[in-house]
Order: sequence, then structure tokens, then C-alpha cells
Amino acid sequence: MRLSSLLVLFPALLSSSLLLADESTPSATYINDAILPPQQPWHGASEQLMLAPDAFDATPFEQSAGIASPDYSATFDWLDRLADSSAMLHKVSLGKSPQGRDIWMYVASSDGAETANELQKNHKPTVLVQAGIHAGEIDGKDAGMMLLRDMLRGDKQELLDEVNLLFVPIFNVDGHERSSEFNRVNQRGPKLMGWRTNSQNLNLNRDYSKADTSEMQAMLTAINAWDPQLYIDVHVTDGIDYQYDVTYGYNIENGFSPSIYRWFNQIYRPQIDQALEAAGHVPGGLVFALDNTDLNKGLEYWHAGPRFSDGYGDVRHLPTVLIENHSLKPFKRRVLGTYVLLEQTLKTVAAEHTKLQAAIEIDRFRYWPLVPLTWENERQAATRDFKGIGYSVEQSAISGDKVVRWNGEPTLYPNLIQEGPTKPAIEVTRPSNYYIPPQWQMVIERLKIQGVRMTPLASPRTLKLQQYQLADAEFTATTYEGRQRVKAAAKLVKLTTTLPVGTMEIPTDQPLGDLAMLLLEPESADSFLQWGFFNSIFSRTEYMEPYAVEPMAQQMLATQPELKAAFEQALKDPQFAKDSNARLRWFYERSPYYDNQYAKYPVYRSR
Repeated sequence: MRLSSLLVLFPALLSSSLLLADESTPSATYINDAILPPQQPWHGASEQLMLAPDAFDATPFEQSAGIASPDYSATFDWLDRLADSSAMLHKVSLGKSPQGRDIWMYVASSDGAETANELQKNHKPTVLVQAGIHAGEIDGKDAGMMLLRDMLRGDKQELLDEVNLLFVPIFNVDGHERSSEFNRVNQRGPKLMGWRTNSQNLNLNRDYSKADTSEMQAMLTAINAWDPQLYIDVHVTDGIDYQYDVTYGYNIENGFSPSIYRWFNQIYRPQIDQALEAAGHVPGGLVFALDNTDLNKGLEYWHAGPRFSDGYGDVRHLPTVLIENHSLKPFKRRVLGTYVLLEQTLKTVAAEHTKLQAAIEIDRFRYWPLVPLTWENERQAATRDFKGIGYSVEQSAISGDKVVRWNGEPTLYPNLIQEGPTKPAIEVTRPSNYYIPPQWQMVIERLKIQGVRMTPLASPRTLKLQQYQLADAEFTATTYEGRQRVKAAAKLVKLTTTLPVGTMEIPTDQPLGDLAMLLLEPESADSFLQWGFFNSIFSRTEYMEPYAVEPMAQQMLATQPELKAAFEQALKDPQFAKDSNARLRWFYERSPYYDNQYAKYPVYRSR
């Protein structure tokens, strides 16, 4: 739809500027304001962080008075000029996007480090801030540009005295350039917004575990090389209306990194919340309703798996903060809140990095003997007061279903229950090693990209091992993130086998041992098996014709009394009894001609 057409549909917009710089009234600021819930006026102390639009060092965001965000070229033109003016800032390409754009990272340090080795020699903690993994949710880019400017050319140079900053302004660079004012109808700005997925229509924040995209492979390589102590992933949320403008979260207490959780909960959150509140913002934990039409039913306790940034950080014991700014708050307010959070993060990490590093080391080398693969819902012991917005529920003549009408009035919902998948369900014992035969090169390469330590066998080795026998495979009817996913029942069996040269031996007593387990255990939702990396093992490639099965079956029945008894028992099933193919297959599967590798998971475990 053209902009002129939308203005005809919403004539109230014709009487006001399409993009107003003043947010002191709830009048339309963006074109979609006509269809979004009303908002309250806001003025916070963080507004003083902005330079005047005509100031020499003003970012493109500030030049627009806080309503627009620059495109790829303008972003890096501005940042490159900043880097040229300071020896403390350097630019590094992490790799190329599918469309050939560089994914740029800026390295900010007081000693002007240009490489990972140089940065690690200054013995300071490092914070990695990533913006635009969903390119329409770009608040972190503009906040980071302002903060870098103030650290390098303003009055905040002391922030780099005790900490390093790695800043990726745009992660999903191709999606960023698929820009339009119509990309995110539920979000108040910026003027032009990028696209959620990359140029291959893949969601980068579903790709951490499988690492299919070149962008994610570049990011994981960077994480391994630069070894940050804290990772921040900046988003803008969808969903319900509420008072919070900056919500953020991290791993759960009973997950894979409990020591990191305690550092976040006891040290990080109190300091971040205090800074945000002092600057006029309303911080909160990640907010999702159990029922968007009835808040009184409670809130969902977010627990991400390793396909998401924060769930991935939990499994690899990398402290990770997922920021979800509120999409219904204006762009300027969201950017300024992100600035405050990032600035305080640098201060907190600088002051508390010894305790942070201790928590990381404890979690990296814990090696739980029993590891959870799946989680089930449970109600949390603590309730939560929720700073919401008033609403009514109507019956929609459009959809025929219930529709929520937010009225913009602050409303407190006290003592709401919280539920989420936080109770371990399927758990497995930790093997000492996994073994992957050399023909599964894609899996081996993905593990290398993840940073998992492994060693190839230099000669054949005969070992007593365990292997999963898979059954009842269920493939998804449609693809998800470019892959046909599969689930199967898994049963461990013992065997003695000779592994060929080049088989990878993967110990689990390593910092990424938990990650290796969730990628290699077939019942894990983010395993390579469930992501479809091993789908070929479910294909039957050799067959036995009925004219050969018949005489073989007669011989088997005549010479194997136990098999004859088992067949007679099987015939008591009416469905089996009337299925001639199933009856013939029953004998084939029990014959020496049957494929002994069919549906056997080709990853071995040490006993």
C-alpha cells in the first residue's frame, strides 16, 4: 500500500506532521499511530543525553530529533568518521552476509586494541553489544552510536578505563536494508524499519544452535575469538500494552548457569533498574501474558532454548542479556532507555567483573552428571505485581473473536501468577565422550563453528559404546526455518564397534560440554537430529521382494520356535494380520538381510 493511500484511510493524519519530534503529547508521531493504542506523555531525564540536531557530533538519530534511524551506508559513514577521530576505536569485519554486505564490529578500548589477542592482553572484561538481529528492532544501533560518541569525544571516556566494548550496530545487515515505513505495524518508529529475517528469510534468533546462516556462523566465530564476559542482544518486543519501556531478562535459576543467574539477579538487575528509574524510564523483567485477553490469568515465565540468544548463552555459560524494549513506546524513548542500560552495564561490569568471572568459571566447569534435555511447565512460587495498562475486551465484528482495546491508562495488576517451562522433564546421564564418524562432516563443522573441542582418531579404535535406536519418527508437515524437523523415540543400546580413522572424539568435560550434549542428544529440541541434519538415516535404500521373503519366512518358522511363537502373537493384532506387506516386512526385519543401520543414530556415547 502506498503512503498516500494510507493517509486517505486515516484522514486524522493529514492535519499533523507525519513524524513529529515532540513526544510531550500523545498526538500522532508515526503513520501507524492512528491504529495503535493511545499513549501517555513522557519526558525523562535521559532526554538530556541527546545533542541538538545541528550539533557537530550529532548522530543521524539526533539529527532527526529522535524519530529516524540511518541506513547501512549512513550508519557506517558516521561511525567511520568517529573511528578516524579516535585511536580508541577500530572497525573489524566479522564476515559477509548472503547479499555480500560486511557485518561490521567496532572495538572500543582505552589502549586502541585492533585484534582479539590485543584486546585480551589488556586484562579487562569485555562487553559485546549486538543490535539488529531482527533488523526492524534497531534501538541498540542508535543508542550505541550515541554512547560511543560520548565515550570517545565527550565526557564519558572513563567508561573504557576498566572495560572493553565490542559493538555490532547491525547484525542482520540484509534485513536492515529491506527497509520501509510499513515493516512493523505494531511498533512506534523509527521512520523506516528493516525486516525481521535475513535475505534468505531465516530468523537469526532461531539459528544459534543449528548455525545455518553465514551471519550466525560469523557471530559464533567472533564470540569464540573475542571471548566476551557479557553479551547483550537488543530487541523490540511485540504483544500486550504495559507501562514498562525497557524490559530485559537472562537465564533461569535452575538452568545451566545458576551462578551467572545469581550474579545477574543480585548485582546486575538492581544497578540497571536504579539507573533506568533515575533517568525516567520504567524497567521490568521480560513480559509475556498467558492470555492476551485476560491479564488476570497471569504471566508467562520466559525460558528460552539454545536456538535463542539468551538460551544459547545459558547453555554455553556466556552471561547474556536479552533486551526487549516495548514496541508501543516511541522510538526516542526506547533508544534513550537502551543508552542508559548500556552505559550502566559498562559501569557494573567494570566494578563487578571479578565476581562475574568467578560465576562464569563455576558454571563452565560444573559438569552436572544429569543433564536436562526438555522442560515442562510449572507455576513459580513467587507472584508478580504487573504495571499494566487498562483495557476492555470486545467481540470483534471483523474477526468474530475477542479483541482487546487498550485505553492508555496506567493500571496495576497485583500478585499475578507466573508459569513457564522451568521444571526438567527428560534428563540424560552425561557420557564421558561422544563419537561422530567422519562421514557426518556438516555436523562436525557446525560443532567446530560453535567452538566445541574435539579430536580426530588417528587410527581405528574398537570400543564398548552406546547408540540410540530410533523409532516412530515423525516429520513436520512443513518446514521451519528452512528445515524439516523430526522427532523420534530414542532407546539406548550397548554395542562394541570399531570406529574408523577420522572419527571425532568429543569430551563433555569441557566448557562447552553442555552445549555439545544439547546438540547431540536426539531428544533435545535443539539437537542436530531434530533440526534435520540426520534425516537420511530414516530412508530405506535396500528392499526384499515378496518372492524371496516367502521361502525365507517358511524356513525361519520351521527352524526357530521362538520366532514362530512371536509371529503367532503378532497375528492377534487385527491390523497387522490383514496387512500383507507388514507381515512380510516383519520377517525381513528379523532376517540377516535387513539394513542394520536403519534408524540408528550415527553418534555414539561412551558408557
